[in-house]
Amino acid sequence: MEDLNDYTIIKEGEAEILMHAKNEVFYNKTQVNNRDISIAVMRAFISKRNQEHEAMLSKRTTSAPKASEKDGEEEAPDESVVNENSNGEIERPAEISQDEPCCISEEAVKPTERNVLRQLKPPRVLEALSASGLRALRYAREVEGIGQVVALDNDKASVEACRRNIKFNGSVACSKVESHLADARVYMLTHPKEFDVVDLDPYGSPSVFLDSAIQSVADGGMLMCTATDMAVLCGGNGEVCYSKYGSYPLRGKYCHEMALRILLACIESHANRYKRYIEPVLSVQMDFYVRVFVRIYTSASAMKSTPLKLSYVYQCIGCDSFHLQPVGRTASNKNNSVRYLPGFGPVVPQLCSDCGKKFNMGGPIWSGRIHDQEWVNSILGEVKSMKDRYPAYDRISAVLTTISEELPDVPLFLSLHNLCSTLKCTSPSAVMFRSAVINAGYRVSGTHVNPLGLKTDAPMDVIWDIMRCWVKNHPVKAQLPDQPGSVILAKEPTLQANFARAVASLSKAQAKKVARFLPNPEKHWGPKPRAGRQITSKHISLLGAEAVNGHLSLEDGEEPDAKRQKTEDTTQKTEDATPSS
Repeated sequence: MEDLNDYTIIKEGEAEILMHAKNEVFYNKTQVNNRDISIAVMRAFISKRNQEHEAMLSKRTTSAPKASEKDGEEEAPDESVVNENSNGEIERPAEISQDEPCCISEEAVKPTERNVLRQLKPPRVLEALSASGLRALRYAREVEGIGQVVALDNDKASVEACRRNIKFNGSVACSKVESHLADARVYMLTHPKEFDVVDLDPYGSPSVFLDSAIQSVADGGMLMCTATDMAVLCGGNGEVCYSKYGSYPLRGKYCHEMALRILLACIESHANRYKRYIEPVLSVQMDFYVRVFVRIYTSASAMKSTPLKLSYVYQCIGCDSFHLQPVGRTASNKNNSVRYLPGFGPVVPQLCSDCGKKFNMGGPIWSGRIHDQEWVNSILGEVKSMKDRYPAYDRISAVLTTISEELPDVPLFLSLHNLCSTLKCTSPSAVMFRSAVINAGYRVSGTHVNPLGLKTDAPMDVIWDIMRCWVKNHPVKAQLPDQPGSVILAKEPTLQANFARAVASLSKAQAKKVARFLPNPEKHWGPKPRAGRQITSKHISLLGAEAVNGHLSLEDGEEPDAKRQKTEDTTQKTEDATPSS
């Protein structure tokens, strides 16, 4: 019998878990945002799935009478013969055995029973890396209409903790959640197309799980995937990113959105190997990770359009200019059939036409839509109607609000501050710059990735013309002639920018002063040490000095006094270095 005094009860949403005092099983409080938004998407998926099933059934029922009318007209002579011979009763054809009347009658005269058999089963969910099982328990207890939830882990301590938490959460959890000790990759490969939802939330990169996860998702099902190796995805180790995701990252201001698009391109690549393709529903960069929600479909013909959704990125090393090179294109024949061809290129000269510097090339990235706006609005509406059921309501509603206002068909974004840094000029307000873009006949919006980011379909020469006009009214100090800013400003603008305030320069959320970017709720809000790792003084930056010292004080005699003294010294240095407010 285990002593409950060794455990701490953690409550999140409607689920409760028991966490041991030692760091045996990974739990990250920060991921409450991730779990909340996943539950919101799961609810929307179940609703959408039901609607699609009803539409399919209604389509079949409306087409069935037409087919039966045609059959009746064609078989009228045979029907009269049947009536004469049977005296009003349907007589079975002679070639059909009389020993099996039930099968014939059910197939022939009981279509309602067939409809019952076609009723949609509750969705089966696989949480491939469950750890404590908190996510699986929240799915089971909070999402209406959900079916069986299978929680996997290849760590014995984690599976024991998960099973303990299932019992601790009562009959609903016990009836819906099952925990298995298994390698997620092997389990998913041996259960092809069995799960309507597969959730991947590893500690680090999901790349090794993607191939088996794609095969485990049912047709029309959903893959939820998290990547926390942001240093790799954002260009810290480009060669490592290429080896894991098959794409080379660039270190621009848009690197976090590029991380999202690299992950989507990687998932699509794995799906294509099995004649499948993805449709992104929601893609989020939040806290220290990216999270994507995609639906998986099977179609060899639709898969041909994948190169149209992928692009390489040319990033100028001198200024903020970037350009996209599509991997593929289409052309129509004389008979209006579509041909798929390689993309035209290059889209840029050898040297940047704005500042004369060379380009770095990255990608390929997913350059199609990363959100489905209908889904986003539906999820946001559902979250607002059930705000009391989301512990992280403020954060996820702010993120979803910003996403709902993004331009859906514009990959990557500009940073206004970076543009001004290149020119060494003062910055116009975001409203003024947006107005100039809108008045020039282009669209512009914010992005959920960066509060200072601006998405626009205006080409880079228009952007620089707007900035040249701004500098004419707000002169800058002379720079060296070979600097990118000097080269850009030496050219006369061909577009006369109009900075008069445009009506659409503020989004609806901005006009209503709805919060869209919230600060972290507490200090040290970030990834926590991996499960099983001994907590020492080096974890102060992750957990805080108080938490580290508190943990070390619980382990009497387990850590040398010298290490404890080092922790206290580090704490004192941190406090001394902190400026007074």
